[in-house]
Amino acid sequence: MRSEKSCGAIVFRLEEGKPIYLLLFGPTYWGFVKGLSEKGESEEETTLREAEEETGMKIKLIHGFKERIEYTYRFDGEHIKKEVIFFVAEAPSADVKLSQEHEEFKWLEFDEAYMLTKYKNQKEILKKAHEFILKALQQKRLA
Repeated sequence: MRSEKSCGAIVFRLEEGKPIYLLLFGPTYWGFVKGLSEKGESEEETTLREAEEETGMKIKLIHGFKERIEYTYRFDGEHIKKEVIFFVAEAPSADVKLSQEHEEFKWLEFDEAYMLTKYKNQKEILKKAHEFILKALQQKRLA
């Protein structure tokens, strides 16, 4: 079985003091910024590069959140074991310039984003990220 590693982020921005989350659609489900690591890249570098490629934004990683998920999928008849490292990142604005990889994007409050995500592991990561952001806001670590 082949292995792949991707890195990505739960991207948010604050609107009236509340986190609003970015979801990207394409090609078959709503998800987060993420992509394959390139040789020699750190996990953080992959995340920042993918965010810029997929959204046109230079996001800011928020220190203290790093989660890992694993799953397997089939592609061209081959089983692939996938590891994805997720960070939390703040968007500089609501301005998204989608790449050709995605067809649509939405900024959503937590409940709406949670409903729109398809997979259990996505929902768990979003919930953990939301709790982390709320705690950081309480501690005044985010403006």
